[in-house]
Amino acid sequence: MPHDRGLDQQLFGREVPEHGADPDAGPARGQADKLAEFYAEETDVRHPMAPLGDTPLLSREALRQHFAAAGRAGLAGFRVEDVRVHHTADPEVVIGEFTYRGDAGWAAPGIIVFRIRDGLIVESRDYIDHLGLARATNTVDALCAQLTNA
Repeated sequence: MPHDRGLDQQLFGREVPEHGADPDAGPARGQADKLAEFYAEETDVRHPMAPLGDTPLLSREALRQHFAAAGRAGLAGFRVEDVRVHHTADPEVVIGEFTYRGDAGWAAPGIIVFRIRDGLIVESRDYIDHLGLARATNTVDALCAQLTNA
């Protein structure tokens, strides 16, 4: 069943920005909960470009925990800009391009490919500039150490 096209703006207007809306501690538990509600109970979310390997997130609860942890990463003034939504020949698939930006001048571009069924995300592939996020959180040295020891 094709999804509601109005949901696209909701997803890209809320999905991405609330990861780090709170400049001190990231999203409150309530924000992580709201974000997780966009996803089906059973889902398949992957980050194929994750530098330490992809760990699939297969449930709404796993995503809730992921969003809460992302909020604690310390991305002050985190917002989403340059949003472009692309529709595909498959009515369930929507692609969003965007740029994460922070008050400290950092930027990390990303693309997310969503599969939406019955108004909920059942699958997504998130292609994010992880090195840009590591720079933003001042964790490049720690990432390099993890990569060296992997």
